[in-house]
Amino acid sequence: MSPSQLAPGVEVVAVPGRGLAVRTADGEFLGVRTGDTDQAALLARLSGTATGAADAEVDRLVRAFADSGYLTEEPQTDDWPAERRDVRLVGDPELTEPLAAHLRTAGAEPRSVSPGHALDGTPAALVWCLNGPVPDGLWDAADRLPERGTAWLRCHREGWQAYVEPLAAAPGDVTSAHVRARRLAATPAHRELDAYWSGPRTSGAPFRLTPPAAGLIAALLADDLTRWATGTPGTGQLPARRRLRRVDLRTLTVTEHPVLPVPAVAPMPKRAG
Repeated sequence: MSPSQLAPGVEVVAVPGRGLAVRTADGEFLGVRTGDTDQAALLARLSGTATGAADAEVDRLVRAFADSGYLTEEPQTDDWPAERRDVRLVGDPELTEPLAAHLRTAGAEPRSVSPGHALDGTPAALVWCLNGPVPDGLWDAADRLPERGTAWLRCHREGWQAYVEPLAAAPGDVTSAHVRARRLAATPAHRELDAYWSGPRTSGAPFRLTPPAAGLIAALLADDLTRWATGTPGTGQLPARRRLRRVDLRTLTVTEHPVLPVPAVAPMPKRAG
């Protein structure tokens, strides 16, 4: 079936004295040259409410909308598949509780577990949230979850910056170890960053993660997990499974950074003699 309705986020508006314009999903306005076409019939087709006979000129314009990617086929269902509803949550409750609320609304069945039971069984997904840096080795075992068929998603905080790491759902996806290696390679302060992760660290006044900041992080995690579970395409310039997001907790600004898996390093050859 060829698409005939406007895609979600795409709208057509009648501009006084200028005819029709399409507002794209990116928020741009583009003029539509309709000529002598019956605009009411065109709008009825684009909205899915047309009942009359087909019109060749309307058909031509609808095809132009389709070729430009502004139409969709049958309405897509966002139902969470039953086989992916078992989602385990580990970590700090100020992050896991709002995340659980988002996931229940989306149709998942999240359950909080202790770190000691994080790797028990074969859940569809595991999400680990830390309101602080990641201790050395904490996520090493969880990095192997995608090889067992469990999706692996995580976030942590370093001072006023929070990091939402890419979801790993298959062997070869980006793991927490890959993210650490890439971050060390990208900064001239790699020794300082490594020491910061390893600790100890001296802090002053206690840090308080505000509800809006926690809600933003939880929403980002829930969106990534929902898109994976339902097969909904991602948005943005970077693929979700190759994207590290940095959240400035002072301004709630989110920036995206590309991140790739780190290839396995071949062993050094043994010296003869």
